Amino acid sequence: MTAPNPAVDRAPVDAAFARLPGPEFKAELLATLPALRAFARGMCGNRDLADDMVQDAIIKAWAAHASFRPDSHFRAWIFRILRNQFYSYRSREARMTPWDAANPDHDIAVPASQEAAIAAADLQASLLALAPAHREIVMLAAAEMSIEAIAEVVGCAVGTVKSRLWRARRALRQHLAPAEPAAPRADAPRRVRQP
Repeated sequence: MTAPNPAVDRAPVDAAFARLPGPEFKAELLATLPALRAFARGMCGNRDLADDMVQDAIIKAWAAHASFRPDSHFRAWIFRILRNQFYSYRSREARMTPWDAANPDHDIAVPASQEAAIAAADLQASLLALAPAHREIVMLAAAEMSIEAIAEVVGCAVGTVKSRLWRARRALRQHLAPAEPAAPRADAPRRVRQP
């Protein structure tokens, strides 16, 4: 076994370790993970894809940690990375062949029978029915971000965020409201059975 050479320059190795993110960055990143996953899942509607997007966003944030300004809002910064990741995926998805959901050979999951799962599926369908601009605002608000932070992530005015959030919530209420049977019109003729 050879002895370590004291003449070897350790400066490049030490410099590489000095560029690693500090413990504050790691703690912020770990604390934000559940909200990132919820946002991604709400945006794309697919758990596995959402996890992949969050993983890619974390890798990008880790690689670009030096560009993060400590005086700025960390959650807004990381959510913007994830949001950009989502839109990059959407642009790639437009060039992909869609999966044929009507083909039962591809169905490997068994639908849940619990009411909570049905309600969650209804909510997911309602979220996916929203315009992407409204859906991302709702998901960021659900991640308990302030209106100002959402405006920073989305890149628009605070008033625009408030308006989109109000419209999105209204659309969700309408979509999730139980369908009421139509009341008979007062001027409609009544049919009477003849014996």
